[in-house]
Amino acid sequence: MTSIILAGGRNLRLGNSKALGIIGGKSLIERVVERVKLVTTQTLIVTSPVQLALPVAGEVQVLVDLYPGKGPLGGIYTGLLASPSSHSIVVACDMPFLNIELLRYMIELSQGFDAVVPRLGEGKVEPLHAIYSKGCLDNIKTQLEHNQLRVSRFLDTVRVRYVERAECQRFDPRLLTFFNINCRSDLDRAITLAAENRC
Repeated sequence: MTSIILAGGRNLRLGNSKALGIIGGKSLIERVVERVKLVTTQTLIVTSPVQLALPVAGEVQVLVDLYPGKGPLGGIYTGLLASPSSHSIVVACDMPFLNIELLRYMIELSQGFDAVVPRLGEGKVEPLHAIYSKGCLDNIKTQLEHNQLRVSRFLDTVRVRYVERAECQRFDPRLLTFFNINCRSDLDRAITLAAENRC
């Protein structure tokens, strides 16, 4: 199993690179890499040309998004194309509290499906905390070439195992694994949570 971390966003609301925000003495990207390495054998980071110099230690491969400006779908495609695994975990670089036990559970569910995606309520899916197979590549490429960039639309074309809210809460009652950083107040909240939970 390979991990694909998407770090190509423009970060307009935060004002600088989300991946470099510091929480508990570590950058966001470092925290995410450390966590996914617990459940996968290889880590790929998909980013834009202007963010290639991300400060990440260890055996991590950094890829330039093949579809820049096309949002997460382009990043997912780039990562899956480069991945040596049949299935890959895909997460965003701004999720500091990834729950390893939930990710392991999702890995166990992945055989026989093109995607395993948390669903926290009606219309509330988490496509950037998911598992995708290489079988998704053709469908994603078709959407990208037609400029149809919504990940949820792509999910309608493949075999998906949705992980419902109650399933997720068995491993993460507060659903902190889905907490992500969009603005300064989110970063401040994450710093507080990390201190409170010593994580």
